[in-house]
Amino acid sequence: MNKGIKHKLLIILGWFFVILGAIGAVLPLMPTTVFLIIALAIFSKSSPRFHKMLLNNRWFGAGLRQWEETKTISRKSKLKATIVIIISFSFSIAILHQRIGLQLMLVAIALVLLTIIWKLKES
Repeated sequence: MNKGIKHKLLIILGWFFVILGAIGAVLPLMPTTVFLIIALAIFSKSSPRFHKMLLNNRWFGAGLRQWEETKTISRKSKLKATIVIIISFSFSIAILHQRIGLQLMLVAIALVLLTIIWKLKES
């Protein structure tokens, strides 16, 4: 594949994951951090400028730098993620007060997300 086309496709793909991460910041079922880590990895291969931009981001930069350097996250980040998951899923479950099947599905998804988060290595 032409190097220039590959480069542009990687940048587009990286921004796609940044956008998914931004959407994930407001939707409880979208994993913000995972998408941003994928974008970071793509930008590390395709765009030093965008890679640096993610690492220096005011909201996500510190966590992404930590992940890139040590493949760990802080306990504080785990606690924040846990609180967001519990609050957002509780709200969603409350809205679906007469749909027990959907409520159980949301409980299961929340438990899976919490398990994944707490199994990650801590710094």
